[in-house]
Amino acid sequence: MKKYTTLLVFFIVSTAMHSQKFTKEERDLILSAPETEMLRVTQVTDSADLKILKAVSTDINPKDKLIPVLAKRMYLAMRDPARPGVGIAAPQVGINRNIIWVQRLDKAGEPFELCINPKIVWRSNLMRKGAEGCLSIPDERGDVYRNYTIQITYFDSEGNLKEEVVEGFTAVIFQHEIDHLNGLLFTERINEQQAFQGYPIGDGVILTLEKKVKR
Repeated sequence: MKKYTTLLVFFIVSTAMHSQKFTKEERDLILSAPETEMLRVTQVTDSADLKILKAVSTDINPKDKLIPVLAKRMYLAMRDPARPGVGIAAPQVGINRNIIWVQRLDKAGEPFELCINPKIVWRSNLMRKGAEGCLSIPDERGDVYRNYTIQITYFDSEGNLKEEVVEGFTAVIFQHEIDHLNGLLFTERINEQQAFQGYPIGDGVILTLEKKVKR
């Protein structure tokens, strides 16, 4: 396991450092206004926006000098007083790059953290069903099954590689935002889960096993 982890870390770091830089169009959008001004949130009701939301995003060099500017403008869009959220992905501001903000409800003070090139490397069989919404689909909410626990890798705002296990609603936020990076909306998750057959294991919070455990 240790050898596998070492190889995984090497691969992630190597891939990240050789990732493409922002395109001219991306740079122009990022620098289209001061970093004190939020970027516009893409909407599924706009055909051009939907094309961006449905596209698969790509990694970016975590040391790119424009990331701090994009991050600040993304954060402002996410925390717009008119419609604040607990997370946002770069495609939601028109940039198909693997960058997300996530509120860490699992940490003291529930801080918001920037994650660059996040990857889910493991998912638990234990599932959680709960209501979700989206800044890009403002008038719709629905119940989605998400893995209760996930293991993730990402680069933080300082460019340091992180690896950790996350669970509960924070894991839900990560999965929702990483879905955006893969061109998936929560409404599509709901549709594909119509035939999902879980095995409930308790009352209260809806937890279910993805696969039946042999006794």
